[in-house]
Amino acid sequence: MLTATSLQRQLLKWFDQYGRKNLPWQANKTPYRVWVAEIMLQQTQVATVIPYYLRFMTTFPTLQHLANAPLDTVLHLWTGLGYYSRAKNLHRTANMIMQEYNGHFPDHLEQLTTLPGIGTSTAGAILACAFNRKATILDGNVKRVLTRLYGIENPINDKKTQTQLWEIAKQLTPTKRIADYTQAMMDLGATVCTRRKPTCKACPLHKNCIANKNDLTLQIPYKTREKPKPIKQTGFLILQYKQEILLERRVMKGVWQGLWSFPETKVPITLSKLKKALQAEFNNIAIYTTHMLPTFRRTFSHYHLDITPIHLTITKRSNKKIAKEQQIWYSLQSETSIGLPKPVKQLLDQLL
Repeated sequence: MLTATSLQRQLLKWFDQYGRKNLPWQANKTPYRVWVAEIMLQQTQVATVIPYYLRFMTTFPTLQHLANAPLDTVLHLWTGLGYYSRAKNLHRTANMIMQEYNGHFPDHLEQLTTLPGIGTSTAGAILACAFNRKATILDGNVKRVLTRLYGIENPINDKKTQTQLWEIAKQLTPTKRIADYTQAMMDLGATVCTRRKPTCKACPLHKNCIANKNDLTLQIPYKTREKPKPIKQTGFLILQYKQEILLERRVMKGVWQGLWSFPETKVPITLSKLKKALQAEFNNIAIYTTHMLPTFRRTFSHYHLDITPIHLTITKRSNKKIAKEQQIWYSLQSETSIGLPKPVKQLLDQLL
C-alpha cells in the first residue's frame, strides 16, 4: 500500500496536469465564495451547480448582500436546485456571521461546525480551500476513492466504516498544498473514480488500488439494502384566473418548507366533488374548465410522491378575502421573486 507521502505526491502530480482549475469559485477565491459553492455542491453535481452559482454571486456578491436579502429572494434563486434547506441555512448562517463575528468568516473548525448546514466535511473543505489550513474532508467522492483504494467491503453507510474512512482521510491529509490536495481528491472522485464506468487506467493510484486489483471496482462502495420507499399521493390544484395562479406558502415542516406551491387536495377525487368544495370555499367562484393532467412522481429521501395536477380556470374571482394570509395570486406575465419547488416551476412554465 502507498505511504501517505507517496500518495500525496502522485495525486498532486496528477492534479497539476488534469485537475479542475477553472471552476467559478476558484477565481477571486474568498471564504464566502468557497462556502456558497460547498453548500451548493452538497448532493449536487458541478455541472448543475455552475449556472446557479453564477446567478447567486451576481445577486449576492458579498456575505452582507446575502444577509440583508429577503429569504424569498434567496429561495427564488435556488428554485430547481433542490434540497431547499441548504438555501435557508445559507441565509441563516450569513446573518449569524454578520451578528456574531462582525461579518468576518470564522476560520476554526469548532466555530464553523456550529453554523447551520456546515458539517465536519464542509467545514474542512472551507478551511482547506479558502484558508489553506490543514483540514480533512470526506464527501461522497472522497469516500468512493478511499473505499476502492483500500478495498473496504463493509457497507459505506455503516458507522464503523465511516469512522475508518475518517481516520484514513486524516492520515493522508498533507501539511503543504492543502487546497490543491483537497481539490485533487474531489476531482479524482468526480472525474475518474466515478460511481459507474470509472476510468481506472487514468487514475494515478490504480496500481495500488485494491478494488482495481481484485476486480471489485463496480461492487464497492455499497450501502446496506434500504427498505422500499412508501408511495404517497396528492393533487395540485392549479386555480387560474386570466393570467394569475393561486399559490400558497407551505408550512415549515415536511418537504418544500416555506416555498410557494399550489393548494393541495386528496386524490383520487371526482371533479364534481372538487368543484363543489371550491365553490363553497371561494364564495361560488365560476369554474369554467377543469382538466386532469398526467400524474408524475417526485422521489424524496424517505418516500415517493405521486402528484396529480388538476387545472381549473375560473371566469370570476371571489370577492371574499382569502382566509390564509400566506396565499397570493401569482402573475404568469411578471415573474415574482419567490421560492418555488421545481415541479411547481415546471407546471407554471407549461401554462405560459
